[in-house]
Amino acid sequence: MAEFYKKILENNKKWVEDKLKISPDYFNHLAEGQQPPLLWIGCSDSRVPANEIIGAEPGEVFVHRNIANMVVHSDMNMLSVLDYAVNALKVTHVIVCGHYGCGGVKAAMGNSSIGVIDNWIRHIKDVYRFHQQELDAITDEKDRFNRFVELNVKEQVYDLAKTSIVQGAWKNGQKLFLHGWVYGLNSGYVTDLGVNITSNEDLDEVYQLKF
Repeated sequence: MAEFYKKILENNKKWVEDKLKISPDYFNHLAEGQQPPLLWIGCSDSRVPANEIIGAEPGEVFVHRNIANMVVHSDMNMLSVLDYAVNALKVTHVIVCGHYGCGGVKAAMGNSSIGVIDNWIRHIKDVYRFHQQELDAITDEKDRFNRFVELNVKEQVYDLAKTSIVQGAWKNGQKLFLHGWVYGLNSGYVTDLGVNITSNEDLDEVYQLKF
């Protein structure tokens, strides 16, 4: 077997041993169930490990990841995760976390065909179109790229709020807070973008569902 494959198996053994040293019942407690307070919707990028960057333990974060941390209303995978997190696990916070240097966002700034992912990146291009005047006015390409990352996160938070799942929870009086963050690969810090939504009153009236 390749050395990398052997290494990750050994790493797992060491990780188990380290956890059992802290608490002999560590895994028994985990096996009893989960009640995480947070759903994390992040990018699939291998450099952005959800639990690790916020210091969370197993059992504290329910995670969904895809290319460029998108909330696409026709994505049954995302909707299933969201529905289970909100209606079964009763999470109180949902964070959409993007990251500077995102390859998906960068690809959406160009016109090169990559493959099947072109169809996914089209949703990111829509975000550019919504904010084209602002983005085109930024002459420095890196600054434009960073701003596009931020705007993409904000749009995904609003798209979350537009779902019937989230609005249904609010209608039933459930406490549910939506947030948008960006992670800095070169710093390790997250930035709260200040898009924090707590009810559908923060949406344009056309998106406010009546139950």
